[in-house]
Amino acid sequence: MRIIAGIAGRRNFRVPRGVVRPTTDRTREAVFSMLGELISGAKVLDLFAGSGSLGMESLSRGAESCVFVDDSRECVNTVKLNLKTLRLSGGKVVQNDVIKLLGKVTLTQYDVIFADPPYWKQAGDRDFVGEMFDVENFKDVLTDEGVLVIEADERAVVDGGESWHLLERRKYGGCAIYFFQKKGVNE
Repeated sequence: MRIIAGIAGRRNFRVPRGVVRPTTDRTREAVFSMLGELISGAKVLDLFAGSGSLGMESLSRGAESCVFVDDSRECVNTVKLNLKTLRLSGGKVVQNDVIKLLGKVTLTQYDVIFADPPYWKQAGDRDFVGEMFDVENFKDVLTDEGVLVIEADERAVVDGGESWHLLERRKYGGCAIYFFQKKGVNE
């Protein structure tokens, strides 16, 4: 895997083996094309960070900062190594359960939030996207003009409920990318 553009563009980074399903270069390129200038100077939150590809791409493209959150020690250590190897500043790595952490977050707001949780595959699997939307103060973590980007299985139904406005849904291979904003902000 490699960073697409910016100060670390075309440089390779490590991916934890068997633990994650990293966002492909093609999909990341499309996501960042859609976000455009929003990334420059942004405060970014990379939930279910895995290898950290989305957050590192943000830092490479000029984001002010990025907080990477994952509950896997292997993923956290990989992100730390990748940040150091790519010489990307502004990154902070947190090992924690994303849903529990979101329930505790109160003051910090982010311009862009990436969420690439494990895909819901069959009945009984944990629905991380649904749990995220159920966190009472989740929408308060995003700035009024900010964008929430969710990667999910193409067959998943992602509904932001009454608090979130779906800006766009795009399909890439076996995944779908959803772009949300808080409801009532630009309506």
